[in-house]
Amino acid sequence: MVGAVPVLPVVIPLGGVIFTVLVAVLHVRRRSTLPRIAVALALSVYASGIAANTVFPIFLDPPPNEGPWIPPLNVVPVVGYEWRDAVTNMLVFLPLGLLVPLLLARPSWWRVVPTVAGVSLVIEATQFVTAGLAAGGHIADVNDWVCNTVGGAAGYGVFVLLARAPATADLVDRFRWSGRPRP
Repeated sequence: MVGAVPVLPVVIPLGGVIFTVLVAVLHVRRRSTLPRIAVALALSVYASGIAANTVFPIFLDPPPNEGPWIPPLNVVPVVGYEWRDAVTNMLVFLPLGLLVPLLLARPSWWRVVPTVAGVSLVIEATQFVTAGLAAGGHIADVNDWVCNTVGGAAGYGVFVLLARAPATADLVDRFRWSGRPRP
């Protein structure tokens, strides 16, 4: 039997650390409010869920080799990529495109989308490293990176619509970590 690194004992403390750091940042900046703490909680839970679903399983012993070696990296766009995977990756990263601009003093497409792309790149790099060094259960895929980035960009588009709509702008402002003008 192949042992694996247990998920929950890793991602629950990870979420706790992220939440603690974010709340500490709010406290130091004297910006602590319930809506902003809710953003910190949402981002912490989101980050833990992403880590649990994209990095794990990580096997302690490599599983038996039952076929040809498959490299832990796909750099060929589109070929063999399932449309369901594309839609799933876009939907999973859509919340990040909504959450990141809440943290920024001056959110813009040029700040949010590269941030989302960077987060996705870190995930894909982690998948590559864990596949090579720790028999991880995922491969790094350029298609995932592109779809994650598109999903985050779509999330930012939704954020902009909500932040500019008269019916929702005041509500969005309550959750912003900065009192800066709307995008």
